[in-house]
Amino acid sequence: MAEESDVEKTEPASPQRLEKAREQGQVARSRELATCLILLTGAGSIWAAGTALYDRLINTMQQSMTFSWSPKQDRGDTREMVAALGTGMIDAIVGLLPIYAGLVIIAIFSSVALGGLVLSNKALQPQFGRMNLFKGLARMVSANTWVELAKTLCKALLIGSVAAAVISHHMPRMIELSHLALPKALSDGIHIVALTCILIISSLLVIALIDVPWQMFTHAKKLRMSKDEVKREFKESEGDPHIKARIRQQQREAARRRMMTEIPTADVVVTNPTHFSVALRYDPQGQGAPLVVAKGQGVIALKIRELAAQHQVPLLEAPPLARALYANTDIGQEVPERLYTAVAQVLAWVFQLRSARAGLCEAPDRPVNLPIPPEMDPQNKPEGVVALDSFN
Repeated sequence: MAEESDVEKTEPASPQRLEKAREQGQVARSRELATCLILLTGAGSIWAAGTALYDRLINTMQQSMTFSWSPKQDRGDTREMVAALGTGMIDAIVGLLPIYAGLVIIAIFSSVALGGLVLSNKALQPQFGRMNLFKGLARMVSANTWVELAKTLCKALLIGSVAAAVISHHMPRMIELSHLALPKALSDGIHIVALTCILIISSLLVIALIDVPWQMFTHAKKLRMSKDEVKREFKESEGDPHIKARIRQQQREAARRRMMTEIPTADVVVTNPTHFSVALRYDPQGQGAPLVVAKGQGVIALKIRELAAQHQVPLLEAPPLARALYANTDIGQEVPERLYTAVAQVLAWVFQLRSARAGLCEAPDRPVNLPIPPEMDPQNKPEGVVALDSFN
């Protein structure tokens, strides 16, 4: 299948597509946001700790450059110098350690601020397809490349403009540093440099605020799907609707066949007479109420009546009872308690009919006017409520 163009991919990425891309390490990232936060943290730390950092560093330099020589000591012995240098380096590292720790924390935070934390070894695997010369040339002239170029030029222009304005503003004060004592000049110089860096780096916030939504947009666009891909994914995750419909049909047919095998064991089939048929079975030795062993509508109702006639199961036309049983029971359930009286009259008629067939008594009259609660008969649904079917 030919690769689909971006024009055809008009549908947003599905949750499955996003999750798969995340597993492969493909999430929205903004290098400008990370760079801006790290530089701001570094410059802010230097600004906040300017005086304390200066005092510690100047003390470290003085101790590293001060040596005590005894007359008996060999002038070529450099052990004291090396020891002083090592001590000075340790003091300098300890002094800068809070700044380093802050930078590490911000670096981790900025990397997961957009897109979240992703641990995927797939992103580390070599992708030999990216070594394709023609695809590489295509990437060089792609829209994303031109956007990155424009972003870099705008960033350079913005930072350069802010830097020129800040340095021009602080130039007189920087010139005055040469007339101050060294400790005062170093302290003021650190503050000027830190302030200048903060103002310059703050200009990166503008670029970061533009880059973050752009990266989110390009990431979403990259993962967009075509209508065919959405359909394929739905079929893979949910299953082909046609196959699922066929399976459901087969399941219904299997359940129907099982139901039909129960009809010969029924005691009576109550009919509508044409719309519904409900087969009942009662075990006098059991503790429960009569069971609904089969029920059907339309063609299935006709099939139930045919099977009942073949196996000499009594048929009783009682439309209200048939409707009530069909609407309020499922196959395998007991008859509702509110229908006990009506069903008991039907079963009494069945048992008398068996006795009559055995020549023990006369044929009984079919029960009529069975007591059916009006609310259990779908024919008596209030106006506006759809009944099961047209029963007349």
